[in-house]
Amino acid sequence: QVQLVESGGGLVQHGGSLRLSCAASGSFFSTYGMAWYRQAPGKQLELVASITSGLSTNYVDSVKGRFTISRDNTRNTVYLQMSSLKPEDTAVYHCNAKRALWGKAVDYWGQGTQVTVSS
Repeated sequence: QVQLVESGGGLVQHGGSLRLSCAASGSFFSTYGMAWYRQAPGKQLELVASITSGLSTNYVDSVKGRFTISRDNTRNTVYLQMSSLKPEDTAVYHCNAKRALWGKAVDYWGQGTQVTVSS
């Protein structure tokens, strides 16, 4: 039932910045745990950053200090501000929502947005 639409990806030079956005449907966005995952070619899906309904955040070590996840509950949107981008950040970035449903955590996924960082 939760629909997620990512935007903001693109081609950027190393050292540059991008801000990804994920717009979510529904009336209960503020209760969802939100996260950004990425998948680079030939690699497994990787959790990049997460933010809880209580605004607690976590980051994979490789992006700490460079990426910031945030949410605007008035707009049903989660953001990933990416700075000092590296070629290793090249991946398809997916928005994820974790919803409590029938006592269980249910995951929803966006289509993904491509981020390409040139050398």
